[in-house]
Amino acid sequence: MVKAELVAKVAQQRGLKMTVTQRAVDTMFEAMTRALAGGEGIEVRGFASFKVKRYKGYQGRNPRTGEPIKVGPKVGVVFKPGAELRRRVNP
Repeated sequence: MVKAELVAKVAQQRGLKMTVTQRAVDTMFEAMTRALAGGEGIEVRGFASFKVKRYKGYQGRNPRTGEPIKVGPKVGVVFKPGAELRRRVNP
């Protein structure tokens, strides 16, 4: 499901206009993005949690040449499904 399909489904199920639903979904994703960019975690009980994880730099290898390369530190987002979501997906 892509974002447009999500918006359409929410609008249909709740009887809302597409423009209102689009703004609500955009606002929710923007708030989540800002929280994660600020280093905050997000927890939606029953659905999932999102956490920011910092990875240290390390010495890697170029797979084509075998030459050592330095990989810098980076930040990633970890998604962990909640119990209710796991139960629904894997009954």
